[in-house]
Order: sequence, then C-alpha cells, then structure tokens
Amino acid sequence: QVLLVESGGGLVQAGGSLRVFCVASTHTFSSYAMAWFRQAPGKEREFVAFITWRGESTYYADSVKGRFLISRDNAKNTVYLQMNSLKPEDTAVYYCSASSRVRMYLRSNENEYNYWGQGTQVTVSS
Repeated sequence: QVLLVESGGGLVQAGGSLRVFCVASTHTFSSYAMAWFRQAPGKEREFVAFITWRGESTYYADSVKGRFLISRDNAKNTVYLQMNSLKPEDTAVYYCSASSRVRMYLRSNENEYNYWGQGTQVTVSS
C-alpha cells in the first residue's frame, strides 16, 4: 500500500506560478512511475504529466506542454509539478498518482495507476 499526500495548492493570478508536490509513504518509491492528473468542476479527470521511475523521461499533455514541469526526488519520496504561466483553465483539483506496472503507451490513462492522493486545489484567477 502506498499513501500519497499532495500539498502546495492555492490561489494564484493568471500568468503566475505555483508548485504542487506529492509525498509518498513507501520504501520503494523509485519502483513507481508517477503522474499528475487534474479534475475541473463538471469535467472528467484528465492527464497532466508523467515521469518515469528514475526521472529520466517525462511526458506532458498538450495543454500544459512548455508551461508545466514534472520532476521527482527519490531520496525524498517526492514528486513535483512546477506550473508556470498559469491560466484560468488550469483551475482544478490536482491529483498525484503512482503505478508499479504502467505500460508506457498507456501512461496517460488513469486506469494504469493503482495509487492516488486526495488531491490539492489549484485556483487561477483572471
């Protein structure tokens, strides 16, 4: 069992930056690929960003490419999402997820992830 706890959400003006992070309670953090998803009010949860087990490869949704950066520190059991040039449409609850068995060609599919955090709210005002 892996417990994921997100933090760092908040209210920011459009064009601003925010960093959310997720701490995992496991002794084998480096054996999990990690991803961020988000869910806006009235919408389905959508993929945001992915990072491989040792952080050597990342992948982003087109909507955030060039603005968001995912990274991880395996020594601290933490994955980060640096969000820059934020837009009102980035407003959502952001969820951290972990997978021990993700298939790379399905890395943006939420069904590939077996552990989820409780989410952290990010609100971008116009």
